[in-house]
Amino acid sequence: MNSLKCAKGIRIATLAPLMAFVALLLLFVAEPSIFDSWFQFSFALLFLVVLPVMAYPLQPIVPGFRHKGREGQRNFAIFMGVLGYVFGILFAYVTNAPEGTTMIYWIYFLSGVGIVVFNKVLRIRASGHACGVVGPISFLIYFLGSIAFIGLLLIALVYWASLKMKRHTLSELIWGSAISFIAVMGIILVFQ
Repeated sequence: MNSLKCAKGIRIATLAPLMAFVALLLLFVAEPSIFDSWFQFSFALLFLVVLPVMAYPLQPIVPGFRHKGREGQRNFAIFMGVLGYVFGILFAYVTNAPEGTTMIYWIYFLSGVGIVVFNKVLRIRASGHACGVVGPISFLIYFLGSIAFIGLLLIALVYWASLKMKRHTLSELIWGSAISFIAVMGIILVFQ
């Protein structure tokens, strides 16, 4: 397999909703008290995985996004992600979700808002892809401890793949990573 195909495979395998799925599943298996029940876990999957994934099949048919190519796909994915995160936060408070579940929704929400602010308001291109990888790995380290440090290797692979495919510059990757890392640290401080 050539390096470009490998880079593309890494980027596909580490899309933010897929990373969310893996992180949620790992937490549910290793620390089930974070969700407290199948009910909370199932809705976390709905809000953090299913809704954001729906951006990809829906983008070609949604007015305002359908004729905008890759940039339209990226913008709609951000929109659907943030929408899912807002629903998740509301659901957490309505159902009195466990603290860990609520923290995860807030981390995703703040990360999504950070990506929007940087890309649309400040006009600083920050990688949503890096944000969607660094955030889950950071909260896995918080919830699971040092075993999750293995995820740092995945971050390195994502950086390599993104640079190899010329999807992002190093500074865009760093900005995206910083947004989610700061969101994780901020939420940990607020909930302690």
